[in-house]
Amino acid sequence: MSKARTTITDIARELNISPATVSRALNNHPAISRQTREAVIALARKLNYHPNLLALSLLRKRTNTIGVIVPEITSYFFSSVIGGVQDLLTAQGMNMIIGQSNESLEEEKALVEKFTSIRVDGFLISPSRETKDYGHLQVLKDSLFPLVIFDRDCEDLEVDKVFVDEYRGALQAVEYLIHTGCRRIAHIAGSATLSTARHRLAAYRDALKKYQLPVLDDYIIESSGFTPEAGIEPTKHLLALPEPPDAIFTVNDGVAIGAMYVIKEAGISIPNEISVIGFDDEPYSCYFKPSLSTVWQPTYELGMLSARILMKRVNAAQEAFTPKVEKLFPELIIRGSSR
Repeated sequence: MSKARTTITDIARELNISPATVSRALNNHPAISRQTREAVIALARKLNYHPNLLALSLLRKRTNTIGVIVPEITSYFFSSVIGGVQDLLTAQGMNMIIGQSNESLEEEKALVEKFTSIRVDGFLISPSRETKDYGHLQVLKDSLFPLVIFDRDCEDLEVDKVFVDEYRGALQAVEYLIHTGCRRIAHIAGSATLSTARHRLAAYRDALKKYQLPVLDDYIIESSGFTPEAGIEPTKHLLALPEPPDAIFTVNDGVAIGAMYVIKEAGISIPNEISVIGFDDEPYSCYFKPSLSTVWQPTYELGMLSARILMKRVNAAQEAFTPKVEKLFPELIIRGSSR
């Protein structure tokens, strides 16, 4: 049989004082004498006493815990974002609980419900690929839960949001390809349900129009995901065209790696015959041969800024405010896969 956990009542009984006096002593209340406080603390250590955090949170109406929901946690992008969130929260004495939606709306809804039931103080959420209906997020807002949406947008939801300027980064990438002489530029896009993918596609189209290059439907293919495997079939299709592209801009680095594999297997030189530029600057991107040109995103800063804004709302005691939208700037990184 396991030993029962020591309580404030146990300490009070040993010292022949009231539980209220023990509680005040442990919380350094000025009305408690130094002698009593030292005796309480010494006995608490001896009996291995730990405060009941759940009871304290109910008393204070705060759990000091933030709920973080992301599509997945294995990629460098989201793990780096979470690192920024954790460092900011730790510095403020806060904890976080992380949930992975697996790009599923239903799992995202379930996580929101679960985190609400354990009374988290606020939410940081990057919506899933399936999240087109924001009803569950609107409920959080209407219930006055502090909420920050990051990375992926929910256009009709008026809450605090933090993004990287995807459009700006993609525009830089495509304009660079044009400036280096590429004229048949293809784009392997992400899912049209994602704001990030839509912004990158819009920048691709606008860059071509700006330099009076044709925007051809045959050169735009939506990938099935974000892994190297998702880049294979689209690239095979592009290489089989009567006029194959002389450059490919991909939705992310994973798809770019798959594209480079197909191009090299076909005996085509990168970048002499086809330039390739990805997006995200994953840590592995510089170790391929040739190394991958890409768009770097300030992921750690994205997480830290999102957490900072959320904590401001958490500490504002539900004061009225106007939602803010913050944007961080990406940077084009040129390596060996582009001219």
